[in-house]
Amino acid sequence: MTDTSIPRADQPLDDEPTAAVQVDGEPEETEAESAPSKAAGDGDLFRQSEIAADYVEGLLDILDYDGDIDELVSGGRPVVEVVGGRLQNLVGQRGATLEALQELARLAVFRQTGSPSRLLLDVGGYRANRRKELAAVARNAVEKVKEHGESVRLEPMSAFERKCVHDVVNAIDGVESESEGVEPNRRIVVRPAD
Repeated sequence: MTDTSIPRADQPLDDEPTAAVQVDGEPEETEAESAPSKAAGDGDLFRQSEIAADYVEGLLDILDYDGDIDELVSGGRPVVEVVGGRLQNLVGQRGATLEALQELARLAVFRQTGSPSRLLLDVGGYRANRRKELAAVARNAVEKVKEHGESVRLEPMSAFERKCVHDVVNAIDGVESESEGVEPNRRIVVRPAD
């Protein structure tokens, strides 16, 4: 029997910081450790985005939704962006439906290529808007940590959301962040740097 498992969005492959982090005494995998051993070239990445775009287009047809689909490569990963009106149902509450659709699109890529994909799916600019919101959350947490000298625990977040917060916090001197807990209650703790 062939193993057809693919990495889930909540696994470190996609969105966890590249430095190893201690969680419950166990270090998490770094991105370099969990990434496939052979890096995909831009042509392979673009092919992945095309496969995923075809899959998403089929879903839109089934749902009778209109949307323009762009496939591209950004930041060393395949990206599919869907733009149009009446797409909020594809995002869902706090991006839950979007995350599920991304997993389905990754599965479509995996079935055609035999390789796991780090595909990023965005609908209606949700991820770009959420990045801005999360940057504000991260800066607010940093201010609290610097003002009071105590750790701040943020609400549970998806891997994408945690990655956005880690990126902001790690760019600021005097503070650090780590993820703790298990999905779906995995969260970030921001604390003074050692």
